Amino acid sequence: MDRLRSMEVFVSAVERGSFSAAARELDLSPVMVGKHVRQLETHLGAQLLQRNTRAQSLTDAGRRFYDESRKVLEQLALAEASVESLRAEPRGRLRITAATTLGACVIAPLAAEYQNGHPQVRIDLDLSNSVVDLVDEGFDVAVRIGDLDADLNLVARPIGLYRMAICASPDYLARHGTPRTLDELAAHRCLGHSVWDRRNGWRLTGESRWPEDTTFLCNDGLALRQAALHGAGLLLQPSILVADDLSAGRLVSVLEDATPAGRPVHALYRQDRQPLPKIRSFVGFLEERGREWLG
Repeated sequence: MDRLRSMEVFVSAVERGSFSAAARELDLSPVMVGKHVRQLETHLGAQLLQRNTRAQSLTDAGRRFYDESRKVLEQLALAEASVESLRAEPRGRLRITAATTLGACVIAPLAAEYQNGHPQVRIDLDLSNSVVDLVDEGFDVAVRIGDLDADLNLVARPIGLYRMAICASPDYLARHGTPRTLDELAAHRCLGHSVWDRRNGWRLTGESRWPEDTTFLCNDGLALRQAALHGAGLLLQPSILVADDLSAGRLVSVLEDATPAGRPVHALYRQDRQPLPKIRSFVGFLEERGREWLG
């Protein structure tokens, strides 16, 4: 029995919550995942997982074995990293997490461009507006928007500013007129994002905010863009999302002096380990090329 492999499979099954999810992550069949776990249980003489058709849970022995297995696997990864760091060529899986719109519009094309120059690197890009823990969730690089909380375990590299644009379709402006001041927003049809509120909404000039009483509400920026393109109203969204539409004249920028101040964008990675070539080179690439997208 390859005990280390079985430990890796067991840890994945625990962290992913099921044999099928672990199988997808490790490119195994659920049957093989179960075989690894049963081999461990036979070897240890103790049940590690309690399973039924709906859920699984750790036994006391399983919880202790999981904690120790994670430590062993982390030490193994560090040992491998100490050798890999000697290689000049970046290689291996690079796990990146980024906010949804930023990730789709900027990080995905940049990651593809980076990979073209480093074909031995496999990109795993996860897009989510939730702030993830790099250590607990196993990410190599996080790209985050906004001011950073002090975290002594992370290195932050600035890659640009996340800017916003206020815009509308030519058809909408022809029907409703072009707003010249923020006071005129009250008379316009405004599109809103459902996660915005008084606490996290975008502040315009001074103390003004994007109207809370919007006529079209959605939880997805791409959908709001489509609504604006079809004349639904004034849109406030990241410049990177509407840049092509503005260049092509499908959308028209308005109230440019009132747009929110840009928020800083940083690439972060752990500093408690020697950066592997794939991490060091990718973050350097973002620093160099990111400003062309987020200048």
